[in-house]
Amino acid sequence: MNNITEVIKKPCLTEKGMALQEEHNQIVVKVDPRANKIEIKEAVERLFNVKVEKVRTANMHGKMKRVGKHMGRRNDWKKAIVSLGEGHKIDFLEDL
Repeated sequence: MNNITEVIKKPCLTEKGMALQEEHNQIVVKVDPRANKIEIKEAVERLFNVKVEKVRTANMHGKMKRVGKHMGRRNDWKKAIVSLGEGHKIDFLEDL
């Protein structure tokens, strides 16, 4: 993956993600399913100008959803939990 905007899709703003950000200085982002940890680390460092210490990834399965009598499924996606270096911080909610 050449473009950093292709690697990182959007931040995952959940209660668990916000708790990780406050307590452990980690951020949670949705990433491209084909991206590996090295590409995610480089993309976060270049996009937000921070130091990344560790990247953990998880493949999330899409939930089953029902509309009337028809069953469907949401798309699978990949999330990355990125540990930031000492003294570095990213706040997604300050722009709102």
